Amino acid sequence: MKTSHRPLGLTIAIVTLALDQLIKYSVTYPLALKSRADIGIEILPFFRLRWLENYGVSMGFLHADSNMMRWALVGMTILIAGFVGVWMWREKARQDVAALGLVLGGAIGNIVDRMRLGYVVDYADLHFGEWRPFLIFNLADAAITIGVLILLARALLLREKGANTESLK
Repeated sequence: MKTSHRPLGLTIAIVTLALDQLIKYSVTYPLALKSRADIGIEILPFFRLRWLENYGVSMGFLHADSNMMRWALVGMTILIAGFVGVWMWREKARQDVAALGLVLGGAIGNIVDRMRLGYVVDYADLHFGEWRPFLIFNLADAAITIGVLILLARALLLREKGANTESLK
């Protein structure tokens, strides 16, 4: 009998969601980052906390200019999160379930912001001098990105391994 990894995926999703919301609360209220929007708070020479209200999705795509667009974006992301949740529930591979837990927790974290505030709170500004390899992001965005990268890497590596095995038969 195969072991279900659902508890692992759900735990990762819940912890990701909780940490995301805790950090967003901290930068919004105790750190009052919005009032320091121009300069932010330097943590390291290459990392600064900066306030950004993100009304779109990744890289500013699908910018929600109206209340109708906001709720359409919420609906679309809920559908995507539902798809990820079903995939996680059916997935057998432990590593894939963990990666899907990251994606699900991050997606729900950003959905909560968009529903509650009308935008997603972004705050992490990674930079090397003037060069920024990423737009300003948050923990939810990082979790989604890491989860997707794990899924892609595993799909590519396992497919390659399977293809080599098949050619030997």
